[in-house]
Amino acid sequence: MISNSVKKWFVLFTKPRNELKVYDRLTALGITAYTPTKIEVRQWSDRKKKVIVPLLPSMVLVSFREQDSDKVFNVSGVVRFLFENGKRASVSNDEVVAMQCYLDRSYPKQTKSLVVGDTVKVPLLDQEGILLSVKGKNCIAQLEKLGALVSFQLS
Repeated sequence: MISNSVKKWFVLFTKPRNELKVYDRLTALGITAYTPTKIEVRQWSDRKKKVIVPLLPSMVLVSFREQDSDKVFNVSGVVRFLFENGKRASVSNDEVVAMQCYLDRSYPKQTKSLVVGDTVKVPLLDQEGILLSVKGKNCIAQLEKLGALVSFQLS
């Protein structure tokens, strides 16, 4: 699990279906990278198979020292950085940890009654998001920068 220390993450665009290969190559170079994945069951005419699918198609999150920024382009499959307002777009460590918590389904208990449109703190984090859905105990919130959706359950 990625620690909750203060870190900036940047979004790298990759060639299609190269996310996991780029992740492996970056980590082999000593660059901290994260590619959130899920397991899906795919069906062919003759069989079913579980495959690992990236949640962010054609994207890998990277964290590095500024002097290592050119190293990422030595990796086959990397296309470019994502830019926002003319600067390399950054993602907070809290949002990356929130994605991990979503995938691990590890959330603390919540006692406050919530309604759609509320600004909520994502469980386990101080990261804020807008509540999009409340169905029973299941909630979905949208994080600020990535626009990623995070789900959690109320106790």
